[in-house]
Amino acid sequence: MKLVKFVFGALALCVTLSGSANAQAVEKPNLTLGVGGKGLLYYLPLTLAERLGYFKDEGLTLTINDFAGGAQSLQSLVGGSVDVVAGAYEHTIRMQAKGQDIRAVIELGRFPGIVLAVKKDKAAQVKSFADLKGMKIGVTAPGSSTNFFVMYLMAKAGLKPTDASYIRVGAGPTAVAAVKRGEIDAIVNLDPVITKLVQDGDIVVIADSRTQEGNQKLFGGNNPAAVIYLKQDFIQKNPVTVQRIVNAHYKALKWLEKASAEDVAKTVPEAYYIGDRALYISAFNASRPMYSRTGLIPPKGMQNANEMLVLFDKEVADAKVDLGKTFDDRFVKKAAGM
Repeated sequence: MKLVKFVFGALALCVTLSGSANAQAVEKPNLTLGVGGKGLLYYLPLTLAERLGYFKDEGLTLTINDFAGGAQSLQSLVGGSVDVVAGAYEHTIRMQAKGQDIRAVIELGRFPGIVLAVKKDKAAQVKSFADLKGMKIGVTAPGSSTNFFVMYLMAKAGLKPTDASYIRVGAGPTAVAAVKRGEIDAIVNLDPVITKLVQDGDIVVIADSRTQEGNQKLFGGNNPAAVIYLKQDFIQKNPVTVQRIVNAHYKALKWLEKASAEDVAKTVPEAYYIGDRALYISAFNASRPMYSRTGLIPPKGMQNANEMLVLFDKEVADAKVDLGKTFDDRFVKKAAGM
């Protein structure tokens, strides 16, 4: 009789443990993620999480849709064709201003890593950002973080967003080609595109947000950049899935802390090199300071991002966005064991 009770007790315990495990099952293991320019160093943690198998380890299968710029990734999330986006933090502020509850769940980049440069033959006539007036400026895509960056700098110089033309050039070889063919006067882009153009002698850098010093000069401190963001209703319905997404990216950030440039080059696809492996390594070293150390966005960083948008986006200025609704820190804290 005691043996029977023991067996039934053990079975009951197994059922309880099984129920507990099932409660943590991934609600949506197959996901579609949108990103604008996956090969850019801006999104390196995403590529690392993919290539190092961290999504698979978390029980996730990701289909990644790579768009020309972040604005298209955002549109895809709003339209429902992707579940999650690797994109710029500013988009969460702008969408909150529009009444759409979209929230970041982990910071990948603590600095934008965006660079504004002018063609070498134009450099002598650009003494300040006000001299960008009338220029054709290449951005990854209109409405993307690269577009916001240059509009902010222009606004600080007293210009309006309409005082220049913004040309979509993408985030890879197409951007390099646009400069070399003389289709644009200036470019706002990221590495490895910028390092390629600098090494070839095609451009002169006039604003650089890859370093702490550069961000202090431009924004007065940190300005959160790449994040993972989702619709709030998705977060509420799929908390285990969101935790697994965050776990994978957090592991990538921790791997990146200790990795050498050579480790990174060996991990990413060769297509990211833009035909020059040594150049890619140089670009990574130039951009390395921008990656998040904790995955958490500090309040001052949120304020800096908001103040940047307010300068040229009346809708954000009028909305008085509750910045606490732009970032849900619970998942990063859990991933970090906090």
